Amino acid sequence: MNRLDVAPPHDHPVWIGRGLDVPTPRGPVALIFDPNVAPLARRLEAAARPRLVLELAGGESSKRLAVFERLLRELARAGLPRDAEVWAVGGGTVTDLAGFVAASYLRGLAWRAWPTTTLAVVDAAVGGKTGVNLPEGKNLVGAFHPPRGVYAELEALAGLPEARFREGLVEAFKHGLIAGDPALLAPWELSPDHPELEPYLTRAVAVKIAVVERDFRESGERMKLNLGHTLAHALEAASGHGLAHGHAVAWGLLFAALLGRELGGDDLTEPVLRLLAWTRAPAPPAGGWDDFADYIARDKKSRQDGLRWVVPYAAGDVHVQAVAEPALRAAFAAWQGYATGYPG
Repeated sequence: MNRLDVAPPHDHPVWIGRGLDVPTPRGPVALIFDPNVAPLARRLEAAARPRLVLELAGGESSKRLAVFERLLRELARAGLPRDAEVWAVGGGTVTDLAGFVAASYLRGLAWRAWPTTTLAVVDAAVGGKTGVNLPEGKNLVGAFHPPRGVYAELEALAGLPEARFREGLVEAFKHGLIAGDPALLAPWELSPDHPELEPYLTRAVAVKIAVVERDFRESGERMKLNLGHTLAHALEAASGHGLAHGHAVAWGLLFAALLGRELGGDDLTEPVLRLLAWTRAPAPPAGGWDDFADYIARDKKSRQDGLRWVVPYAAGDVHVQAVAEPALRAAFAAWQGYATGYPG
């Protein structure tokens, strides 16, 4: 197993491996878990003897204000005190939502995350971002609230469908583009029981931790972690969240690669196209630039003077910058050519 440490002032460990030890809670526990990973949840329940146990179905349909309110009221009815801990067991929607519950109840409880999907391991559970969606867009409500610890129990990945396993590794591939790490750009042989999975995931998480440590509240460099996400979030919203996040990001990475090429950078489209094929991503929602413009305008990287785009000029050379509309439209026209002819 591997341990990575997030530096102060938001210091906490990130464990990645099989058969991880269960930590000793420092107060009463509210265990929030996805029923798809009930065996892991039951093991944690036996060890921590939580005061409150709540099932929460994974998926974007749960990541909304009505469910957020329901969970808060459950904690209130159980009389959870200020020294309680929230333990979140599930994929990214569960850790995002449960972490936001922890950030909000009594103005902030400690929490711990057990990510059980590849997407949650390499991205959602790491970095302290929590939140929910609005009908107007993804992750528009939330808080920065780092966990007390992250425990990536890789045995939980064994039950993932192959498509979901691969889809989640899109975020690791994205970390490879940001860091210029060729090892992360080649997930093609990985599977839940592959001996290289643990070092691969550890390498991907280390990239994110390094960026987060330098810019926790996303005022600058951390925006690079949104590579591919501006269009991806628009595609998710336009599809009614029917397009999985990893698949949406893969399509967003293709647009980012085309934008980088349009602005004079290297042509990174070939590895991204291979990623789309490997993940078996479905075709994105149809529409022109103007059909997605309202969703894009609500992106979290938007500032008073306009939207910032994450542009890859080469692997390891990624910039956050304003981009003129003609370049955006040219890249989108090229992207549409791939999307409309895509066999998926």
